[in-house]
Amino acid sequence: MQEPLINVVAAAIVDDLNQPTRLLAARRSAPAALAGRWEFPGGKVEPGEDHLSALHRELDEELGVTVAVGAELPGPDGGVWPITSKHRMRVWFAQLQDGAPEPLEDHDELRWLTAAELDDVPWLDGDVQIVTALHGHLGPDGSVRAG
Repeated sequence: MQEPLINVVAAAIVDDLNQPTRLLAARRSAPAALAGRWEFPGGKVEPGEDHLSALHRELDEELGVTVAVGAELPGPDGGVWPITSKHRMRVWFAQLQDGAPEPLEDHDELRWLTAAELDDVPWLDGDVQIVTALHGHLGPDGSVRAG
């Protein structure tokens, strides 16, 4: 019998939902196999938890922030992003609402990246496809392109 897929949520935190110019990336400090690689903040959806509640909980735990959630960045697999053989992730654009982001849990550094800098950090393998998709959504002037 095949193991059930694990649902994960993440935020593409931008400086402005309407005219984003920068994206917040987080560098993993744990587990050791992922340390030093960059990702979108987020985490696993707990049993009985809806996706957006999980997103808000994870961002509070990992960064100490609350966010306004914007549009979802739909993935190629029925709207989700296959990030490992057993993990499926949903990603939403988000903007900081309260708190200054700090690397509180499983991260040791945060960095704001412009569209031109997205490839300057070593992303987790599963997140590379999402970064590529973001290139298509961020306009050269920093504005989000429609669909």
